[in-house]
Amino acid sequence: MVRRSLLFTPGDRPAMLRKAPSSGADVLVFDLEDAVAPAAKDRGRDAVHEVLADPAFDPDAEVCLRVNPTGIAADDDLAGVLGPDVRLDSVMLPKVERADDVETLGRLLDEHGWSLPVIALVETAAGVLHAEAIAAADGTDALFFGAEDLTADVGATRTPAGDEVAYARQHVVLAAAAAGVDAIDTVFVDIEDVEGLRADARKAVQLGYDGKPAIHPSQVAPINEAFVPDAEALRWARAVLDAEAAAIAADRGVFTVDGEMIDAPLLRRARRLVERAEAADVR
Repeated sequence: MVRRSLLFTPGDRPAMLRKAPSSGADVLVFDLEDAVAPAAKDRGRDAVHEVLADPAFDPDAEVCLRVNPTGIAADDDLAGVLGPDVRLDSVMLPKVERADDVETLGRLLDEHGWSLPVIALVETAAGVLHAEAIAAADGTDALFFGAEDLTADVGATRTPAGDEVAYARQHVVLAAAAAGVDAIDTVFVDIEDVEGLRADARKAVQLGYDGKPAIHPSQVAPINEAFVPDAEALRWARAVLDAEAAAIAADRGVFTVDGEMIDAPLLRRARRLVERAEAADVR
């Protein structure tokens, strides 16, 4: 599963929900949290359910529901959206501060007869400090770093350079890597600054992130492009996978590519690069 780009769409805007697949995003996030006013939550749940239960809605993308933080509101979201004919692939949980939050959501899903992977949004000081436990929790499939809420939580000033979130940004991707789950980078809020977005997405790739959110459809293409490996990286990745296949056929446990011993982390990197290239139809 490739998650280069995650497009957020307000849950109370049915026309936008139906149009979201045309963006080319790998993940469509139907948002019932920040994007929907408190008075419009029920309307949003109804709208999301109607779209997801429509047999004509069958996008070639992961469909994710962002619920409200764990508790009554999250349970209300699930009760209002889930149903026998609903197309849903994952759930995003905001304000995750400990592994118990993910496990509680898992129990709520189970009560509704569902089992779905959880994208845990780490966006507070407590969440970042407990990122390793959150990533390792049963049900967690990805960690999502939220820099905007984090800076508000700690009283920091958000800057273009991002020094105030540099430690947290790297800590989250390390926690995700250690647990073997995806790492999703923070949002880039300036919709008009396309070059700034490209640079920020390239930085996310450099740090080891697997994807980045888009808050507008226009951000999807630049994000996807940033996560497509260049020709040399793709050549290396394919050589690694070919060498692995040859080693397995020859019953060899150790092999090298370009003089480099290939271990499990490098194999994971090679597979990830090939998956990204295939998602972009790069041969």
